[in-house]
Amino acid sequence: MLRLEGALRSYAWGSRTAIAALCGRTVPSAHPEAELWLGAHPADPARVVSANGDSPGGSASLLDVLEADPGGHLGPATLSRFGPRLPFLLKLLAAEEPLSLQAHPSAEQAAEGFAREEAAGLPLESPVRNYRDASHKPELVVALTRFEALAGFRDPHRTVELLGALEVPELDPYIGLLAGQPDSDGLRALFTIWITLPQSVLSALLPRVLDGCVTYLATHNGNGTASFAEEVRTVLQLAEFYPGDAGVLAAVLLNRITLEPGQGLFLAAGNLHAYLHGMAVEIMANSDNVLRGGLTPKHVDVPELLRVLDFRPVDVPILEPEPSGPGEVRYRTPAPEFALSRVDVAAGSGAAPDAVTLPPCGPQILLCTAGVAGVECGGRSLQLSAGQAVWLSASDPAVTVRAAGGPAQLFRARLADTGAPVD
Repeated sequence: MLRLEGALRSYAWGSRTAIAALCGRTVPSAHPEAELWLGAHPADPARVVSANGDSPGGSASLLDVLEADPGGHLGPATLSRFGPRLPFLLKLLAAEEPLSLQAHPSAEQAAEGFAREEAAGLPLESPVRNYRDASHKPELVVALTRFEALAGFRDPHRTVELLGALEVPELDPYIGLLAGQPDSDGLRALFTIWITLPQSVLSALLPRVLDGCVTYLATHNGNGTASFAEEVRTVLQLAEFYPGDAGVLAAVLLNRITLEPGQGLFLAAGNLHAYLHGMAVEIMANSDNVLRGGLTPKHVDVPELLRVLDFRPVDVPILEPEPSGPGEVRYRTPAPEFALSRVDVAAGSGAAPDAVTLPPCGPQILLCTAGVAGVECGGRSLQLSAGQAVWLSASDPAVTVRAAGGPAQLFRARLADTGAPVD
């Protein structure tokens, strides 16, 4: 058992309060804090120290630790399925502003794209690189606060209703296109047209759409007939953050989703999405492959994005946790690279047990997100407060989590028990 120190990532869309407050640091932080990476991704691996913090020579990269003893830390089952690498990456995520509109490739697409860019001699750090590794990136996000997102293409019939409700004559040709073909092909056609509009056309169309959004809210909000109020407000908010961006139009085609604390959202390959606001725990296959579609100053490769997008309309299900044992609930997904569960302990409270024992099951990471918890493993013990984590290798025995004075909450990241490969 080793204490794990996450790698803090600063992006413009991050929060100067959320992660700092959770970790008990001074608020506001000096820079926006967007993600805390807890894993062994080469771009920013976490660091490990001994259970009591007295590791000889200080801390070491988790990536180096795994490379030095892959069998001991990952175990034979992980090595046979995924090779000598940790298959998942756990994160704390805090979005103060919307993230880019993006999608992730399937396993086959990632392998082919990575090989293609390697053969072309494109440096990994190149700003126009699409594939920084050869892995796919299914991901699960679980809300710690109210969490807002766009995900998956909405039923085209509902999108036709939304666009018509804005009463913008300039939208009529696009409404007609989708109404005449209300399926994945129609969505592909409309998305492609909007994302590739000449800037002169976009500069004329987008202000009219925004005017329609303002008029819609002013007309319908007062009398309770604003069926698309959240969607319309989101369009206006995105336009404030990314003026003149074609992604604002593309976002109109997506489902608007709100997660309450404890609810989850799973995103498979090809699902166009954007996180808008809130704090969450996120787990994904150990990859950093992102194809962007707008709402960003970064590289947007439209042909490559169109190659990986899944245009099938979908009602993205909100995941509720399922009981997995005393004090533990699990978020079930089809991804073989990871499983995520939540452990709640509370001394002296009937709402949760005061101790939960977790059996060994390969490499694991425990992340405390609230309160203080005592963690005992193999005769060793340590305390985790919010924002702190521990690495448990495949060689470690069962671990017991205890409440340390009051209620505590932890998230447990590990490999999935079973499951076919997911794209």
